[in-house]
Amino acid sequence: MTAGITNILDPLENILRHVLVWLHESAGFSWAWSIVVLTILVRILLVPLMVRQIHSMQGLQVHAPEMKVIQQKWKHDKQRQNEELMKFYKENKINPAASCLPLVAQFPVFISLYLVLKHFTSKGGVLDTYGGSVDWLHLVKITAHVNVGWGPLLLVIYVASQLSSSWFMSTTMQGAQRWMMMILPVAFVPFLIRFPSGLMIYWLTTNLWTTGQGVITRRLVPKPEPPPKRSSRTPAADAPEPPPPAANGKAVSKPKPSAGNGGKPIAGPPRRVKRKKGGHGR
Repeated sequence: MTAGITNILDPLENILRHVLVWLHESAGFSWAWSIVVLTILVRILLVPLMVRQIHSMQGLQVHAPEMKVIQQKWKHDKQRQNEELMKFYKENKINPAASCLPLVAQFPVFISLYLVLKHFTSKGGVLDTYGGSVDWLHLVKITAHVNVGWGPLLLVIYVASQLSSSWFMSTTMQGAQRWMMMILPVAFVPFLIRFPSGLMIYWLTTNLWTTGQGVITRRLVPKPEPPPKRSSRTPAADAPEPPPPAANGKAVSKPKPSAGNGGKPIAGPPRRVKRKKGGHGR
């Protein structure tokens, strides 16, 4: 199974290796900073997917009350609930899967970069062919495991950036789901300590880019208009206007237009005013 995945990702691994070599040999970056620049290039390519993600999250946030009504209405029939939600998504042009596209697109890059670093120091590998320093800020070596030297400090910074990125990107999730997203980075720490430090540099750069891009995108991309709210006091569109009240509290009927008079209202007979008895003596 692992060999099959590796064979599928061979073309992407070769592309990442050639880009790293070009950044190191032609652009003059160290191997560690080449990983940072490579991460930025990957994130630039994922900008369209990120914009779709922001649109999807905004749409879910705007229509959250309506979706909650559907869930409550069909809470005892999960199949009908899913059908109604899918129908609601289609009518309002919402794609819930769009929020996962950037993460799905990054996964092959992460695995391919892991394979590049795994073979980095092997005989005939990149370092053996081109040489160069593998240090980053004189703190860690990109080929060493995270639990070596100052690697744990890099891991702490990574977890902090992952928490801030998860908190920022999960604003439309419910409370339990949002806290789950916050716990996952900490739960993955025991698995990450065996990864090369170069991967931590990749994820740290990714998290910082995600946070900054999210702030900028949310300010530049206009939020969708919320659906109009109707209340019991809102009159119907075709409802006739009520007649204005008279001085004594009774409604006064408006003169009706006549077809034979060009649509102009016809004035009725003059009203007779009754005088009060005993008003003036003679």
